[in-house]
Amino acid sequence: MTTVRIPAGWPATEEQARAVQDELRERVVLDEPGPPPGTGHVTGVDVAYDDERDAVAAAAVVLDEATLAVAAEGTAVGRISFPYVPGLLAFREIPTVLAALEALPCPPGLVVCDGYGLAHPRRFGLASHLGVLTGLPTIGVAKNPFTFTYDDPEPRRGSSSPLLAGREEVGRALRTQDGVKPVFVSVGHRVDLDTACAHVLRLTPRYRLPESTRRADSLCRRALREAVAG
Repeated sequence: MTTVRIPAGWPATEEQARAVQDELRERVVLDEPGPPPGTGHVTGVDVAYDDERDAVAAAAVVLDEATLAVAAEGTAVGRISFPYVPGLLAFREIPTVLAALEALPCPPGLVVCDGYGLAHPRRFGLASHLGVLTGLPTIGVAKNPFTFTYDDPEPRRGSSSPLLAGREEVGRALRTQDGVKPVFVSVGHRVDLDTACAHVLRLTPRYRLPESTRRADSLCRRALREAVAG
C-alpha cells in the first residue's frame, strides 16, 4: 500500500480549484471511440473516507474484460486533500487515486470511475480530470443523475435514455439489469458515449453496478480499515 502526501501547490480554495478545472477542461479529448468492449484491461477506481481521522484510501482493481477475472490490484492511503464541496470532489480524491493507479504492476487500460465525467455542472468531473492527468481513456458511472434530467429507460437490460442538461446530452441513463434503477454513464476522456455504455453492460452481467466498481469499493474500504487500525 502506498502512502500519499498532499501534492505541493494543490488547490486550497474553491477559487483555485475552479481555475484548475477551467484550465484542464480544455484538454479533454472527445473524438476518440475508445478501446473496444470485451478486450484488454478495464480498471475500477474508488475511494473511502474517514473524515474524523483525516484519512482517505483509494483502490484500483484491474479486470480482464473478457472474463472479469481480477488481474491486479493497487491501493493508496493519505490525508484528505480538499474540503467537501459539490462539484469539486475530484480534488479530494485525485492524489490517492493516482497513487493507487501507479501502484499497479500492469497497464490499467480503460478506467471506470465511481462518479461523473461530462455529466458535471462544469463538464469536468472526476473521470475527465483523471483522464486528462493520466492520458488514459476514462468513463464515469454514477449511482444518481446529479442535477440532470432523464426519462426513465424501458425496463429491459440495455435500455437507455439521454441524461440532459437542458437540451445538451451529457450522458445516459442505462439500465444494467431488468427492472432495476439505471446507472448514469458519462464519458471522461478518449472514449465516446456508445463505447462507454457498451463497456458498462459488459461489466454488469449480474448486478446493477459494474464489477470494476464493486471490487474497487470493497478494496478501498478494506484498505481504509487497515490504515486507521494501524
